[in-house]
Amino acid sequence: MSASEDNNPATGYQRPKPEGMSKSLNVFKQPLALFSTSPMTGYMRNGYCDVPASDFGNHSVAAEVTEEFLDFTARQGNDLRSIGGMKAGCKWCLCAGRWLEAFEARGREKDGDKIVPKIFLNATNQAALRTVDLADMKKFAADNKE
Repeated sequence: MSASEDNNPATGYQRPKPEGMSKSLNVFKQPLALFSTSPMTGYMRNGYCDVPASDFGNHSVAAEVTEEFLDFTARQGNDLRSIGGMKAGCKWCLCAGRWLEAFEARGREKDGDKIVPKIFLNATNQAALRTVDLADMKKFAADNKE
């Protein structure tokens, strides 16, 4: 979505702005931390990795993507580079299942651990625990503090 479409009266679309704190909890059962507003991430595009009932993809994992991960996920059929400005170093709320696929594929991929994005646990929604073990996430944590 381009910046000119952020507030479009013709469609009624208005880009959400982060407001206050999320009501969700992180993997440590603490309040979910704001993750990224540039790019604006999250299923709700509110900067948080919130997982509402309508999010069947479970966009709960707060991660910093790498070139290797972007290549990996594109090979799986989801080219995140199609999102305007998405490149290595961007912080994005990933589907827990896709993060797990990268984690499990690292042993057979030529780029190994580089395909597994680092995770920010304080901004990762507890809904990720339905798919990924906390111990596995901690192995790739950028912030390993409760």
